[in-house]
Amino acid sequence: MLFLDQIHSHYRRWPVFLLMDEDSCHTSYDVINYACFLNIDFEFLPLRSPHLNPMDHFWRQGKEKISSNHQYESIDEHVERFIGFLDGLSNHEALLKAGILSGNFWLFQ
Repeated sequence: MLFLDQIHSHYRRWPVFLLMDEDSCHTSYDVINYACFLNIDFEFLPLRSPHLNPMDHFWRQGKEKISSNHQYESIDEHVERFIGFLDGLSNHEALLKAGILSGNFWLFQ
């Protein structure tokens, strides 16, 4: 719920709408009630629809570049490299890797 607090503090006067998958941590009674309290609305993607979720495309790119066929000394090193990859992307690159800038992105149709 700390993430919801951060969103609320940054967009306090703006309506917030989050696109979510139906992972149990997103659909719990406490999370949904707290989001309502903060005036944050959720729209849930259909079950088993990773092709609709931009984050799944985004993570796949990172996993292919950083995780696949690599052996790291520790989980900490692996996490550090993955976060470094994400931090190194410009906003444009991140949107591109997530598929949002595609002319076929489902949300713009």
